[in-house]
Amino acid sequence: MSVHQSIGLASVTVPAAIVGGLPIAVIDRAQSARLMLDVARARRGAGQPPPIVTSANGQVISLCARDARIRELFLSADLIHADGMPLVFASRVMGRMALPERVATTDLFHDAAALAQAEGASFYFLGASAGVIEQAARNVRRRYPRLKIAGFRHGYFDPGEEDAVVAAINAARPDILWIGLGVPAEQEFARRNRGRLKAGLIKTSGGLFDFLAEKNPRAPAWMQAVGLEWLYRTMQEPRRLLLRYLTTNPHAIYLLLTRTSPTPMLDARGPAARK
Repeated sequence: MSVHQSIGLASVTVPAAIVGGLPIAVIDRAQSARLMLDVARARRGAGQPPPIVTSANGQVISLCARDARIRELFLSADLIHADGMPLVFASRVMGRMALPERVATTDLFHDAAALAQAEGASFYFLGASAGVIEQAARNVRRRYPRLKIAGFRHGYFDPGEEDAVVAAINAARPDILWIGLGVPAEQEFARRNRGRLKAGLIKTSGGLFDFLAEKNPRAPAWMQAVGLEWLYRTMQEPRRLLLRYLTTNPHAIYLLLTRTSPTPMLDARGPAARK
């Protein structure tokens, strides 16, 4: 069963499955990148709030089950990607509608950047430290020399500076705004400001800029394929990540086993799409 979903100004069919208790889009990376660019470009000058595309992994599944506020933030997004192989595995074992692949933001970015470079779409980057975001922008410009980077800003700002941050984004008017402030800060920023942000689409991005800046290395391909990227990251940053994964991973596994529905969703649309 598929769901007729309207995101922004683009009418598309996006099936979804309940995986670990969240509605996860049954879509691959190439389709996701194409959808994001089409929606973002269609919204140029439309004067409507940008759709929010976000991602879920094991940590997010666990957080959403523990915290109703965070769960509501994710359910308010217009599309949730599966940014974790355990979600893909659970959908294939437990569900009737299998997720085709992991849509990791770090990989999806390059799919979208290649399309944006070819089609003249623009990006804005918000997040990470000043040094990291600057290096990320340099690396992206080197790899995609014709990509329009409308602007970038670090993510360390006080609440009193938020109006200025929004104003800078609005002056740039990017097609896609990539926000990497961490969960749930990036989802909160996106929802709080979507009504006044002049962007075509918002993509929450987690630690994307650390990877683009080559501050953090990706796990070997085989570890990504079998769902062990979390272990590689823990070995890189044990003090920051060990306790997190020790507490969230068992809970996430339980949720994937008990809250993955064999029945596809009747409606995968976020609230902005249903209006």
